[in-house]
Amino acid sequence: MNPRLRRLENDYIEVRKRFDGDPYVQVIPIGTVPPQQYQVIYRVPSLRINSKNDPVMVSQTIINISLPSSYPRVKPNAISVDPVFHPNFGNYVCIADFWSPAQSLSEIIVLMGDMLQWKKYNIRSPLNAIAAEWAVEHQGDIPIGNIELGTVDSKLEIQIFEINQTELVEQVNNDRE
Repeated sequence: MNPRLRRLENDYIEVRKRFDGDPYVQVIPIGTVPPQQYQVIYRVPSLRINSKNDPVMVSQTIINISLPSSYPRVKPNAISVDPVFHPNFGNYVCIADFWSPAQSLSEIIVLMGDMLQWKKYNIRSPLNAIAAEWAVEHQGDIPIGNIELGTVDSKLEIQIFEINQTELVEQVNNDRE
């Protein structure tokens, strides 16, 4: 098995163990196992801009994560489905300031949850300059949440088996008999 596929499998197993049953984050794998895409539903406080251009707190944010072909040497791509008011959210989620190839996908999922709650942010190289200015002016108001993600003690055990086409056909035929 090549190193990338092994990493994808390890990330998938760790994500399932860490977040299955977590009330604050739901991680949905997309595609075949091990997946290269995930949708993450965060149930933590985050900010959006209302019709009056004021930041307002919301309780749910959805982020889509895609693992490029050069992952883990290159960071995951993350895009928020809804606009998020945060210095490091724009057309994409900037995790480059916090990214290291040694980090697991589950650590990145926790990082983005911390970013949504304004526990982590970088105002020195913002994607959203207005949010960066807001952060400076509202230091006493942040973080806006203090929820720890991935701390549910899951007893889930996951194994991934590689089955070739012949074994699959034989298994299906045996099950029919």
